[in-house]
Amino acid sequence: MKSCTLFLAGLLLATAAHAQNGVARVNGVTIPQQRMDLFIKDLSSQGRADSPELRNAVKQELIDRELLAQEAARRGLHKKPEVAAQIDLARQSVLVRAVLSDAARSAPVSEDAIKKEYERIKGQLGSREYKARHILVENEDEAKDIISQIKGGGSFEKLAADRSKDQGTKVRGGELDWSAPSGYVKPFGDALTRLKKGQMTETPVQTNFGWHVIRLDDERALKVPPYDQVKPNLQQQMQQQQQKLSYQKIISDLRAKAKIE
Repeated sequence: MKSCTLFLAGLLLATAAHAQNGVARVNGVTIPQQRMDLFIKDLSSQGRADSPELRNAVKQELIDRELLAQEAARRGLHKKPEVAAQIDLARQSVLVRAVLSDAARSAPVSEDAIKKEYERIKGQLGSREYKARHILVENEDEAKDIISQIKGGGSFEKLAADRSKDQGTKVRGGELDWSAPSGYVKPFGDALTRLKKGQMTETPVQTNFGWHVIRLDDERALKVPPYDQVKPNLQQQMQQQQQKLSYQKIISDLRAKAKIE
C-alpha cells in the first residue's frame, strides 16, 4: 500500500520533474532529489539503515517507476476513470496528511506534558503487581459450583482447563501474566487486591466477560520503568492522540463553515 501511494504521489509531483539537481534523467525527464529523499525517509521509518547501497537501489527503483509512469501516460491509462479516481484519492491522502502534520507542528507535545502523563500512569498503576489464575464461566451458579469443588479438594488448574471459557488461559490452568490491578476490568482488579497470597475468592466475581473464580498465586512490588526509557513511546502515543484531536477539531470547524449539499 505504501509503495503504491508513493508511486501515485510521484505522478502528482510531476511538476517538479524538471528540477536541475535531480537523481537521474529518464527520457529527458528529471527525477527530483526530493522524491529520493521521501523514499529514503519512508524506508528509514521501517527500520532500513541509510547507506550508499540503499540509495543506489532506491535510485534504480525510481528509474523503473518513472519508466512505468511514462508508459502509463503513453497508453493513456491516467485517463481511465478507475485510474484517475485512484490518483485523486492518493492526492487527497497526501494533502490530508500534510494538514495534520502542519497542525501537529503548531501544537507539539511538551516535555512537561509528557512528564505529567508519566506520573499520572505511575499513580494509576499503584505500587504492587499480582500473579493470578482465574476460571471464567457463563453464570454465577456454575462459578459457585467450581468454588465448591475446589474447596472440596478439586484442582483449580484442572477445573480451569476443563471449564473455563477463556481460551487464552485455560491451557495454562487459568494462569494470567503479572499485572497491576489497573490492567484488569475494575471488579476483577478490586477483587484481586483483597486477596492474600494463595487465597481464592469466596464468591464469584462478575465482569462484562462473565463470572470469575480468582486465585492469587503471588505478588510483588511493581517496578515502573524509568521516565527516559518510556518517554519515546509515551511521546509517540501522545502525539498520535494530539493529532487525532486536531483532526476532529479541524473537521468540525471546516464542516461548520462549509456548504455541504
